[in-house]
Amino acid sequence: MSLPILITGGSQRLGLAIAQDLLANDQPVIITYRRHKPSVDELKNAGAIVLEADFSTQAGISRAIEEIKRTAPKLRGIIHNASDWVPENPETAPGDLMHDMMMVHANAPYQLNLALRDALHSENGTLADIIHMTDYVQDTGSENHIAYAASKAALHNLTLSFARVYAPYVKVNSIAPSLVMFNDDDTQEYREKALNKNLLGLVPGAQEAVKAVNYLLTAEYVTGQTLHLNGGRNLK
Repeated sequence: MSLPILITGGSQRLGLAIAQDLLANDQPVIITYRRHKPSVDELKNAGAIVLEADFSTQAGISRAIEEIKRTAPKLRGIIHNASDWVPENPETAPGDLMHDMMMVHANAPYQLNLALRDALHSENGTLADIIHMTDYVQDTGSENHIAYAASKAALHNLTLSFARVYAPYVKVNSIAPSLVMFNDDDTQEYREKALNKNLLGLVPGAQEAVKAVNYLLTAEYVTGQTLHLNGGRNLK
């Protein structure tokens, strides 16, 4: 039987789509989720192992690491998708916001990668994968999500370091999407504005991230790279 792939934040949006696709192709999956929702039960019924985990605190990260180790002594890969998209706002102190963004987007992946190194290392030379889901704003910054953008840039830098440290047994790459899927409550005005931000005039949906993940999982000569999903937005 194939070794499982761990997907953090696997109960919604891109993480959910990735988990569903892997399960449909008989790839065992472990997902973490912060808050229970119907999709958690749906994934469990489809064969996923589901673990509750809060990566916003050190206690939550440490607890998740121990539970993952008990659940899966060996892993095929890790997809770091857990994310929290919070703008600067009067209700949250800047120091608290930066702390929270860095915990979820950089500190948790950093600690998980280190703690699960032995789980990823194969005795028979089979390649494993770490995929960091970063963001278009890692290269551009953001006017309204400054701490978020900085933390995603830190995650991108972890890709470079871990690719060096874990070669040749583990490939480490990033996927950096811009807007690839709308929320149900997005207004028509917002949708039209978003469509004009990239050259292709598309918001393609979660399957674009699914295809990117499948490419990286099967590629044998790609590590330390960022796969950009932005429709040419960087050229507008």
